[in-house]
Amino acid sequence: MIDAYEEPGEPDSRGGGRYLWWLVRCQAGRSLAGAGLGTVWMVLLAATPYLLSRAVDDGLVPGDFPALAGWTGALFAVGAVNAWLGVMRHRTMTRVRMDANFRTVKVVVGHAVRLGAALRRRVGAGEVVTIGVGDVQTISHSLTVVGPGVGALVAYLVVAGLLLSISTLIAAVVLLGLPLIVVLVGPLLARLQGTEAEYRERQGVLTARIADLAGGLRVLNGLGGKSLFADAFHRDSQRLRRQGYRVGSVTSWVQSLGVGLPTLFLAVVTWLAARLAAQGSISIGELVSVYGYVAVLVGPVAFWVECGYQISRGLVAARRVVRFLQLEPLADTGTCDAPTGQAVLHDPESGVRVHPGTLTALACSRPSDATAILDRLGRYVPSTATWGDIPLDKIRLNQIRQHILVADHEADLFAGTLHEAVSGTAYRGAGNCATSHTKPAPANEQAALHTAAAEDILHALPNGLDSPLDPQARNLSGGQRQRIRLARALLADPEILLAVEPTSALDAHTEALVAQRLRAARQGRTTVVTTTSPLVLDRADTVYYLVDGKVTATGDHHQLLDTEPGYRALVARDADAEEFVR
Repeated sequence: MIDAYEEPGEPDSRGGGRYLWWLVRCQAGRSLAGAGLGTVWMVLLAATPYLLSRAVDDGLVPGDFPALAGWTGALFAVGAVNAWLGVMRHRTMTRVRMDANFRTVKVVVGHAVRLGAALRRRVGAGEVVTIGVGDVQTISHSLTVVGPGVGALVAYLVVAGLLLSISTLIAAVVLLGLPLIVVLVGPLLARLQGTEAEYRERQGVLTARIADLAGGLRVLNGLGGKSLFADAFHRDSQRLRRQGYRVGSVTSWVQSLGVGLPTLFLAVVTWLAARLAAQGSISIGELVSVYGYVAVLVGPVAFWVECGYQISRGLVAARRVVRFLQLEPLADTGTCDAPTGQAVLHDPESGVRVHPGTLTALACSRPSDATAILDRLGRYVPSTATWGDIPLDKIRLNQIRQHILVADHEADLFAGTLHEAVSGTAYRGAGNCATSHTKPAPANEQAALHTAAAEDILHALPNGLDSPLDPQARNLSGGQRQRIRLARALLADPEILLAVEPTSALDAHTEALVAQRLRAARQGRTTVVTTTSPLVLDRADTVYYLVDGKVTATGDHHQLLDTEPGYRALVARDADAEEFVR
């Protein structure tokens, strides 16, 4: 079974079926062992009726008790060996399923890490959660065909040969009848794939909505919109439930026919064999063996129907995994080194030009426009942005990540201690939060928390830096979470810091402290912030006023207040703030 630290290998992501076959090939020896054990186990099941018929014909009917005892002993030995084989088969197939499960988890998690910051832009959180919670299990169970599935096919052929030695008519009926049962179930399996795929899609959407609601429940309560979203979620969940009923309906028919039709077929063959025995065409022992053979065949046929059901669901799940694996991370097309010394960062699309060593602010009426500019300057989307007259797309991506950090005000905060949240040691390498720095000293953390005006958080928590935080730091307020994110970005101390709305959730007093301390802490370093706060804008060396994502005016805060009515209307959010900066 795959080790926790073992590389999972390169998956075959050309299709769902190819991915399942790759999982089998990754553990070829174990898969062959499962197939061998399953085959011998089922063949020995078929040997039981033969031994029973010999005991009847050679021992019981003629009254030969030594022969009866011999055949009975053989029957007991075969049963004991088969019991052991059943245990080993089950253990082997459990390992096959667990290996497929863990291998798929490692493949999906590894690809999510490779996607990095592009993950959110390429796929919803609900899709990833659905893959991890449901699809991985479904894929692992679909590998049942490797063991019992192969054994069922071999056992079917062996029993058909044994029946042929008894009666050609019975053998023909069995050989033609059981495949007919599988054919009858086939259309239901095709229908199951369609309903299962639709169900999984809706489940992913609803799972994403659950995550969004959990994260924004406090905001919804404050806005009075909780009941509105609750009603929408109720309607969507009801639609998902009805789709689940459709999946369950098809599944119940598949499972009932998989057991019911072979049992009905057993009755037909038994009646035919009884007629032949009454006519003297076969012996009583052969009649018993025919019943036993067909009864044994119910298992393989049921296994094949079950395998078809599991493979049908596994293909749906594997296609979702493959679709996720086919997502490409941001391509590293760079061949040039990052510029050295003082170099201007320029975004031609908006007209923003960031001079080194300055604090630059972007004020936009639409926050999404400012965020898009930082994404281009941080090379998280293709653009014509340049750094020192070198196109960002031409600079090696790892060098850009070493020098430029985009600090998103909604960046993830994983569960862990406050120290881990600030230092990034709990999730080093995750998206924009990744840095290549070693674990910082507590003094540096204290300084970063001070600059972000977050000392009160440190003092309020019972164990200081060792205090545990919930996932996304939900045990903190929105403003506290924002300051933790800012402290984390400041601790990384990048050459160029691009901060998205770093103070949007703070009160005016705290915002003023952050603006003052940020300018002092980043003195001589290049910093860009997107904001409409006059408290922050007043501290900037250069302010760009943008309309529809384009630079309309440039200057310091006071110049723009005097010359740009649009800028004045945008940033004068309350009279007290404007009086403060004047």
